[in-house]
Amino acid sequence: MRRVLVTGGGTGLGLAVAQAFSDAGDAVTITGRRADVLETAAQGRPITCRTADVTREEDVAALFETPFDVVVANAGGGGSSKLANTSLADWNATLLVNMTGTFLTFREALTTMPDGGRLIAMASTASLKGNAAIPAYTAAKHGVLGLVRSVAQDVARRGITCNAVCPGFADTDLADTAIKGLMSRFGMDRDAATQKVVSGNPQGRLIDPSEVAGTVMFLASQAAASINGHALAISGGEV
Repeated sequence: MRRVLVTGGGTGLGLAVAQAFSDAGDAVTITGRRADVLETAAQGRPITCRTADVTREEDVAALFETPFDVVVANAGGGGSSKLANTSLADWNATLLVNMTGTFLTFREALTTMPDGGRLIAMASTASLKGNAAIPAYTAAKHGVLGLVRSVAQDVARRGITCNAVCPGFADTDLADTAIKGLMSRFGMDRDAATQKVVSGNPQGRLIDPSEVAGTVMFLASQAAASINGHALAISGGEV
C-alpha cells in the first residue's frame, strides 16, 4: 500500500485526486488550511486529514515526519488582474502559495521519500503560455514548471520522478467563480459565460476533475517510471 499526500486536498482537483488514490487502495492524507473542509472531504473514506498551510515552512516540515511514496503538490490559487492593476501584495501572495508552496512541499518530501517515489505538481495551461488577465498566476505556474524540470534532473538516479500536470479550465469551484464573475461584469447569462470560459479549449467544454485525477494516477504508476520532468497538458488541445 502506497502512502500518498495531496496538498489542498479538500476541494476541487485535489479532492478528485485524493479520492482516486483512496479508491485504488492507497493510504491517503490530505492537507489544507481549514479542518472543517478537510473533514467534509474525507467523510465516508479512510482518508487522513492534516491541517497545514503550504506557505509556512514549519507546517510543511511537520507533514513529513513519516515518508510518503507519492506527493501531489496541488495547493494553489490566484485572482484575475492585469499587470497594471496588480498590487505587490497580490503578486507576492500568488507566488507564495503556488511556487514557494510547491518548493517547500517537494523539498521536505525528498528528506524522507523512498527511492522510486513520485513528485507531481498541479500546474496549469498557464504554465505553458501567457495570459494577460492573470500575469501573477501565470508567472507562478511557469516557476512551478521550472522547479519540476530542475528537480527531475536531481532525483532521476534514485528512480524518483517529478512531473507536472497542466489542466485547462476544469469543472470545479474555481471555474464556477470565473463564470459568475463574467455574468456579473458583463451581464451574460450562465451559458454564454461558460462558453467564454471554455473558449480556449478546442473541445468546447470544462475538463472533468476525474480526467485530471486519472492523469495523476498514471504519472504515479510504474508504467510512467521513465516519464520525468514532463508537463502533461489536459486541455483538449488548448496547448
